[in-house]
Amino acid sequence: MGRRARGRRLRQQQQQQPQPEGAEDGAGGGGKRSDAGWEGGYPEIVKENQLFEHFYQELRIVPDGEWEPFMAALREPLPATLRITGYKSHAKEILHCLKNKYFKELEDLEVDGQKVEVPQPLSWYPEELAWHTNLSRKILRKSPQLEKFHQFLVSETESGNISRQEAVSMVPPLLLNAQPHHKILDMCAAPGSKTAQLIEMLHADMSVPFPEGFVIANDVDNKRCYLLVHQAKRLSSPCIMVVNHDASSIPRLRMDVNGKKEVLFYDRILCDVPCSGDGTMRKNIDVWRKWSPLHGLQLHGLQLRIATRGAEQLVEGGRMVYSTCSLNPVEDEAVIASLLEKSEGALELADVSSELPGLKWMPGLTHWKVMTKDGHWFAAWDEVPHSRHTQIRPTMFPPQDPEKLQAMHLERCLRILPHHQNTGGFFVAVLVKKSSMPWNKRPPKGDTAEPREPVRPSPDGPSELDRKPGTGMDNAEIAERTEDVEKNGNKKDGVCGPPPSKKMKLFGFKEDPFVFIPEDDPLFPPIQKFYALDPAFPRMNLLTRTTEGKKRQLYMVSKELRNVLLNNSERMKVINTGIKVWCRNNSGEEFDCAFRLAQEGIYTLYPFINSRIITVPLEDVKILLTQENPFFRKLSSETYSQAKDMAKGSIVLKYEPDPTKPDSLQCPIVLCGWRGKASIRTFVPKNERFHYLRMMGLEVLAEKKKEGTVLTNESAASSEPPEDEGVAEQAASPDASAGSDLGNPLGPRHPGEDTQGGGTPEAPCGVCTHGQNA
Repeated sequence: MGRRARGRRLRQQQQQQPQPEGAEDGAGGGGKRSDAGWEGGYPEIVKENQLFEHFYQELRIVPDGEWEPFMAALREPLPATLRITGYKSHAKEILHCLKNKYFKELEDLEVDGQKVEVPQPLSWYPEELAWHTNLSRKILRKSPQLEKFHQFLVSETESGNISRQEAVSMVPPLLLNAQPHHKILDMCAAPGSKTAQLIEMLHADMSVPFPEGFVIANDVDNKRCYLLVHQAKRLSSPCIMVVNHDASSIPRLRMDVNGKKEVLFYDRILCDVPCSGDGTMRKNIDVWRKWSPLHGLQLHGLQLRIATRGAEQLVEGGRMVYSTCSLNPVEDEAVIASLLEKSEGALELADVSSELPGLKWMPGLTHWKVMTKDGHWFAAWDEVPHSRHTQIRPTMFPPQDPEKLQAMHLERCLRILPHHQNTGGFFVAVLVKKSSMPWNKRPPKGDTAEPREPVRPSPDGPSELDRKPGTGMDNAEIAERTEDVEKNGNKKDGVCGPPPSKKMKLFGFKEDPFVFIPEDDPLFPPIQKFYALDPAFPRMNLLTRTTEGKKRQLYMVSKELRNVLLNNSERMKVINTGIKVWCRNNSGEEFDCAFRLAQEGIYTLYPFINSRIITVPLEDVKILLTQENPFFRKLSSETYSQAKDMAKGSIVLKYEPDPTKPDSLQCPIVLCGWRGKASIRTFVPKNERFHYLRMMGLEVLAEKKKEGTVLTNESAASSEPPEDEGVAEQAASPDASAGSDLGNPLGPRHPGEDTQGGGTPEAPCGVCTHGQNA
């Protein structure tokens, strides 16, 4: 009998049993909810686990005299933390708004008898871009006094200007030290808070629309990949690709370098592996009841395989960060020690003790023991009876050779304890690759197309690491077959579809292909002429998601990701890439150009546009964002003089800050708009609209859904119905409703399309799937 069948039978038996007296008042009776315990009638989870305490006291991960503060911190709710998106030009404006408005409103405030502490910056996060407070997420959601602050956080999070992320989760990307030219792999990326940090690092210089580097974000769970897409879409980057693979066997990719296909090795790899998650007890309180050392034993092998696969794909001189939200050395130091041992000097632990000044951490352990679920300890592999060999493996123990152990420098690992800085528990190790892994050899000169083939068995079995799921073929065979398909003309040029089912078993939704716009496509010249695009515009990077019928949405990727897409469609399942830059109008043929600009990609596209730009003063920006279709007469003469001779159609509205007026908004704003017959309107998603209004000092009070008018403290008293309705209808496009991509919590299936599945899949009992975002 399967697990589900047993569960159904158990529930049926429970329903058939007579209810005890008074059960109708509890959770099981479906009547009145009990006042005891949590809301909803669930019994309160007791934050006690004797096996947990015995395990960590014996391992001595906590300094002497700090055990009680350590346990007390674990029993307290996790404080709320937020991070301001650092690469956006208006990060300083958001910080100014937080400090001078929302944080001041929290002063001397009490919620449920608890004094609210004014948020403080994380001392170790650069430029005061991360903050924490003693407010738990539950209080933030429920308290009426904090409603404005909570709405601000939700709205800004949707706009991509703020990420609500646990403090310790911000550490691995910082230690990765990614630069705009780096090729980055995030192996276990969902839900995506760390991926968002990496994207920000790529766009450190906002004047460069297409950084040389990119992020490939992978997750094994198909549904969680769409949560990852939603996170990445908030940042509107052309340099992110979401893929769906088992991280322990993620395929080697290739790129075309000067006409030759070369294996892609990454400059930076983030390896935030699935773990038992006992460092998350403060927010995932179910871990108190379910914790067992067995979870760490079960995950150790997978963690080691993922880390090994990451090390194989790291370039020489590159940096890989291994992290878990577990304090268990079997999942932490044991994985690092085993990886270092079998790398035979190819990898070494980096000393990062000075890279995050202000962060408190404990050095990694050099000695530890392994405990079974029933409390039996083993100090070395020799002590483990044969009957336990399937559960306990030799890689779980520290090396027995003292010289080898000392040379590993395991003390360079970082273990973050909850009571030191009021955070969750976390483990981080930073590895640097000095040479290729011993079971890989260098490709012969002049034959860079072949990946490094195994020359002797890997300690964990190379066939398991290098084999594609369900293929039974190596990279050379796949490459030959791919080339054969291309030679036979069966593969359309510029079309990157999903892998053939015989080569890779597909899970989840079938994705539409990625089709690059050919150079001779008649669709592009009218666009180029209408917007007077710069000759340097990379038109080859434009793609669509359909091979038939009218192209309704046009997307853009960076040159490097285009290279990856075109050379690896046989090897990988791509869930999403590219940002939307143009959308087809319903009545596009009536205008000189059938495509209007999309706000999602305007900051990438704007540097190449030389026509249809209207520079607007700040007062006009307020009018355009608070009224649906204001007539020209409502706008300034400066705006009208630019718009009066312009043909109807899509336009760019640009606000340039005035440095002589330091009290006014000091960050540039670029908006997509529409020049109608006698009015102008904006096409801006709801939360982004709210964001700009807040930055201008206007508090958003409500939104009239029928008329589509945003009310603020200036416009609420004199709001008028939208004007020029006919123009608005002409301007409408398939996705014209502002914020159309924000209705689904999992984000679009691919850009412009909703997902089919719902919800995030539950993790196995006791397993943390790296959900560190707050």
